[in-house]
Amino acid sequence: VIIGSLTISAILVFFIVPLTIVFFIYLSNILLLIYQRNNELKADPLSDVWNSVRKTIASFWDIYARIWHGYELHGVANLPEGPGILVYYHGAIPIDYLYFLSRLFLWKKRLCLSVADHFVFRLPGLKLLLGVTGVIPGTREECLAALKNGYLVSISPGGVREALFSDESYQLMWGNRKGFAQVALEAKVPIIPMYTQNVREGYRMFKERRFFRRLYESTRLPFTPPYGGLPVKFRTYIGKPIPYDPNITTEELVEKVCKGKCFFSFQTKTAVQALISKHQTIPGNIWKALLERFDRRRK
Repeated sequence: VIIGSLTISAILVFFIVPLTIVFFIYLSNILLLIYQRNNELKADPLSDVWNSVRKTIASFWDIYARIWHGYELHGVANLPEGPGILVYYHGAIPIDYLYFLSRLFLWKKRLCLSVADHFVFRLPGLKLLLGVTGVIPGTREECLAALKNGYLVSISPGGVREALFSDESYQLMWGNRKGFAQVALEAKVPIIPMYTQNVREGYRMFKERRFFRRLYESTRLPFTPPYGGLPVKFRTYIGKPIPYDPNITTEELVEKVCKGKCFFSFQTKTAVQALISKHQTIPGNIWKALLERFDRRRK
């Protein structure tokens, strides 16, 4: 009985916060369904008629972000007034990205559309939430249409693979993905790098990955459960944009994003990695990330 109780307690400690986040996500969807039913709404989920409930949900997540992670957002001035593509590092749980979306909407009343992996659209009971928050498939047509309509569009080239198999070294796992660069060139929009400090210290994946890596590559489903949820300091940094250049090729643009070639003041191997190198202790340190909650000098 004692061993069983200790085992259950350990599991709860490891997974209680991630499970709480899942609970709140579904609660958000329930709130939207109630709002839709009470107001008999049949409008496009991206339309302004959803803004009041969208603000309520954003306010909830922003309060959660402030309390649990002392969340800060820096570099909003680097976002273009019009459309653009945000490229970001994907943590084990993209809760930091949800914080960013919430604060951006509260501060600027802007809705950033989010490219998500296909498995997200298979999750039961989240259809309305995905629509109202602007989660879209990563097809070229969907992205171009969103940019043409003036939206910011965000994508993590590493996606689920980066979420599952990157670690406290903050290695980017983009492979040969360059679709975001092709879309940026076709839409004639800038690319903006983004990164959240300590995201891997807040939530992590288990170290034994060989079996889960084979399982993921064969099914493309994220079977590895994240754990943690420590109240470490989260700071999201938005870097300076890479402007559209009609004379640049897709490969050269990917070089700029992936190898830092001629990229503002950072001389590191990637634009996103440049933000990581500037703002992140590598390898990540949980204790230091916790102590940063009390560091007022960097605020």
